[in-house]
Amino acid sequence: MTGAVLVGVFGMAGALLRFAIDSWFAHREGLRTAVSPSGRPRHWPWATLTVNVSGCLIIGLSIGMTGRLGLAPEWQTAVATGLAGGLTTFSSWTTATARLLSESRFGAAALNIGANLTAGFAAAAVGIALAS
Repeated sequence: MTGAVLVGVFGMAGALLRFAIDSWFAHREGLRTAVSPSGRPRHWPWATLTVNVSGCLIIGLSIGMTGRLGLAPEWQTAVATGLAGGLTTFSSWTTATARLLSESRFGAAALNIGANLTAGFAAAAVGIALAS
């Protein structure tokens, strides 16, 4: 029961953090939008990349930190499943990639996939290394 409550509380915190990050990027249109050679604005999912990479770092950190701090296993679950789960977004990532593909921006779509995976793996590895 304690684990479920912790996941819920941390999940709410992760979702609110994600909302704050997305809002921050939304209010800085220059960071979200590039201009094509034809002058048309093009979006780039910076907020999604930021939350996904941050979530990978948090999960990596949670693997080692909870043990080092002597916390019960449900705290690792609360941070990884709740906080990082509420923060990250697979659905937004895939939707952003589908949107880029629908705009025939194949290079940008490939870059979005590669950037999320590469930076996510790197962030998780950094988190694990820092926590070890």
